[in-house]
Amino acid sequence: LAPRCQSQPQSELIASPSFTSGIDMTSTLPRLLLKSGHDRRIKKGHRWVYSNEVDTNRSPLTQFAPGTLATVTSAQGKPLGSALVNPNTLIAARLYSREGDVVIDEEMLTRRLEAALRLRRQLFASDHHRWVYGDSDALPGLVLDCYGEVVVGQISSAGMEQLKPMLETAIAAVYAPATLIWRNQGGFRAIEGLDEYTEVASGELPQQLEISENGGRFVAPAQGGQKTGWFYDHRLNRARLGIHARARRVLDLYSYVGGWGIQAALAGASSVTCVDSSAHALEWVDENARRNGVAERVSTEQGDAIDFLKACRDSRRQFDLILLDPPSLIPRRKFHTQGLKSYHQLNQLALKLLSDEGILITSSCSSHLQPAELWEVVVSAARHDGRLAQVLEQGHQGPDHPIHPAMPETQYLKSLTVRA
Repeated sequence: LAPRCQSQPQSELIASPSFTSGIDMTSTLPRLLLKSGHDRRIKKGHRWVYSNEVDTNRSPLTQFAPGTLATVTSAQGKPLGSALVNPNTLIAARLYSREGDVVIDEEMLTRRLEAALRLRRQLFASDHHRWVYGDSDALPGLVLDCYGEVVVGQISSAGMEQLKPMLETAIAAVYAPATLIWRNQGGFRAIEGLDEYTEVASGELPQQLEISENGGRFVAPAQGGQKTGWFYDHRLNRARLGIHARARRVLDLYSYVGGWGIQAALAGASSVTCVDSSAHALEWVDENARRNGVAERVSTEQGDAIDFLKACRDSRRQFDLILLDPPSLIPRRKFHTQGLKSYHQLNQLALKLLSDEGILITSSCSSHLQPAELWEVVVSAARHDGRLAQVLEQGHQGPDHPIHPAMPETQYLKSLTVRA
């Protein structure tokens, strides 16, 4: 773990003399003016300002330092909200208030953390959930996941990184976790001009994270795993497995630590095969199978999903229920064509392995893949294999990942349950 001193230096995020950073500001915030006609989306409720929407003649982005607080205004100077500014990124400003000249302080952070936690505790019986989901909770660039007494966070914006000391104080006041871990990893930080690091902000690093979900008890790596350690967004989709898994031969592709496959076994699957490219992840699958008393029905195979599917096709190996939940295959818009081809290939190969009247649960966490495109992937795969496909259910992200109605970017998860 990197020591605290290796995190992004606060001094590097302080604004230039012309535009003082908003954290300690007591006077009017600097103005970020939009071009004429470029305020419509913001007026409708969207919270991102793109760099090409800024009137750089009247408010040059170069005069803002990453993390500066500013009041966003229309071309006529009418305040549209207060935002965290990063002049070096496509998303030049992220609104945190619909009013101008609002300064972020510890009280504001505390109120918003409390409101987010109240929602999750209304939804779930235990503190195993996503506590904060960025813009949807009016905390742009922040994700917090709860694992009982452990909170794991990720920061993805320069503005939120600058607020981290204040944020840590607010987290301690609202939740008082035994341990707070920052897993600030991912390509989005490089875009924001931030270093990647992992650190324990308070408490001691646990050996593992513990998760309670849909009647199962799981563990996941506290460091070295994917994202914050677990994917809470599919909780309700996994809860529906019981309808389809009983007495079925199940294939769980991209299994990670077995969130899907173990729950299929708990629902009565006759056998579950978990496939992942990471041998370390499959060790956690074995541990989770033991913890839930289903080890005799769960096996693991290390390898690439495409290669595994092709090998099964060639050997005519079949499954009754296939769980296809790959990582984002379209991480950015420029990869759309290539990623869409990958979704087509995966789903076509999966249907080749599906027994008659079997079930395919296919998902995408790519925000750049539209729901209609996932439908077309299924239609194409069924046509390619000469099957009658019936979509039984549509799934989406759970309510601890609330969708901001004016921001389609916050709605990313798609899932289809298909009988073929």
